[in-house]
Amino acid sequence: MQEIFKTIENIAIKISDALKYADLGYTDHKNQTGDTQLKLDVLSDEIITAEFKDVKSVKSLISEEKTDEELLNEDGEYIVAYDPLDGSSLVDVNFAVGSIFGIYKKSLSAKNLVASVYTIYGPRLEMVVCKDSPKLYRLKRDGEFGFVRELKLQEKGKLNATGATQKGWSDTHRKLVNTLFERGYRLRYSGAMVSDLHQVLLKGGGLFSYPATSDAPKGKLRVSFEVLPFAFIYEKAGGATSDGFSNSLFDIEIKELHQTTPCFFGSVDEIETLHQIYGKKS
Repeated sequence: MQEIFKTIENIAIKISDALKYADLGYTDHKNQTGDTQLKLDVLSDEIITAEFKDVKSVKSLISEEKTDEELLNEDGEYIVAYDPLDGSSLVDVNFAVGSIFGIYKKSLSAKNLVASVYTIYGPRLEMVVCKDSPKLYRLKRDGEFGFVRELKLQEKGKLNATGATQKGWSDTHRKLVNTLFERGYRLRYSGAMVSDLHQVLLKGGGLFSYPATSDAPKGKLRVSFEVLPFAFIYEKAGGATSDGFSNSLFDIEIKELHQTTPCFFGSVDEIETLHQIYGKKS
């Protein structure tokens, strides 16, 4: 596992450097979920693939930018599912973006997710690594990542980061958002999942939501390489998650590599408020 974490450190440094100078244009291709690929998306995916090819413990890679699972080492123990550059469409306006990694043991299922990592490319290069608890690391002047602190969510937060186009929201979701604002929550949403979840986590709590909408009833965010890796981190940090009705995002059964779901991540209090308004699955 440590070899995987070290490989992600190397990847983060290379992608961070690429962001400073790479072409920000679009390719002529779309990924599996229909998004037109940015050249940076493809470059980031190529960097990650190249770095993992010599890691013998990694059996295969699953990426937002790959149609199918890519086999690396038949005898490897882990599957690495990742979003190579979350928020890439915001690079042209110089917002913070990131990479997300979920590490699964033996097979791709929620119960087999054993570690998560995300990196965030902003004014500083940071990385959150979670096996037993989420730990924040920051790149130092000597080119090494130094431990900063363990991350813990408070019982109740102050931030409200809600995604998707508002005209597609259900009345239920609109009520949830308005309830939080009426309670004094502050809006914090950039459009980059990594950045918004990172802010809620480091500021101690709140709610990040990407609901089902009229045009995307199954949500937009991908289960295996976006949703579950962050659910792992939030629940290990003392928070809670849901698809809107479930007790946990880990109740999801992965049936497709690029499966999507509505998702909610937050402090315990905010997820309780969610269930008071949305209800629960029986």
